[in-house]
Amino acid sequence: MKLYIKQRVFSWTDTYDVYGANQIPKYFVKAEFFTIGHKIHIYDHASGNEVGVIREKLFTMFGGAEISAGGRELGSITKHFSFLRPKYSIDYNGWGIEGDFFGWDYSITDRYGETVALISKELFNWGDTYSLEIFSDSNELDALMTVIAIDMLNCGRS
Repeated sequence: MKLYIKQRVFSWTDTYDVYGANQIPKYFVKAEFFTIGHKIHIYDHASGNEVGVIREKLFTMFGGAEISAGGRELGSITKHFSFLRPKYSIDYNGWGIEGDFFGWDYSITDRYGETVALISKELFNWGDTYSLEIFSDSNELDALMTVIAIDMLNCGRS
């Protein structure tokens, strides 16, 4: 399954539209405007219900995010110091993640080394645009929240 994540350029906060096959809207992602640290909400497009929240961890050396879905905490992503490429640790689902030199392409793996999702940033688009290939439907929301959290950590507060 593939999702396409497109950032809205002319918005006061981080706002993304998430599309499935045939450009059918699946999710809507919007950051709160007046918060200390980022707080990003993920909504199901069809129902309008909130399905996930990403909160920036404050007072961390290199950055981090706490992720929750359906009112329960899933875990967190922490960015680590690295010279050549972004490095993250994920403490939920037994997942691991690595990015390329520019931090635009990622592979998420499970605890057995199997690929859960592939994330790639599409260049030459107006606003950040990502392609997210997920290999199991059950990982769709978690993988989407991981991509949004990493984009938040890479871009910082703008």
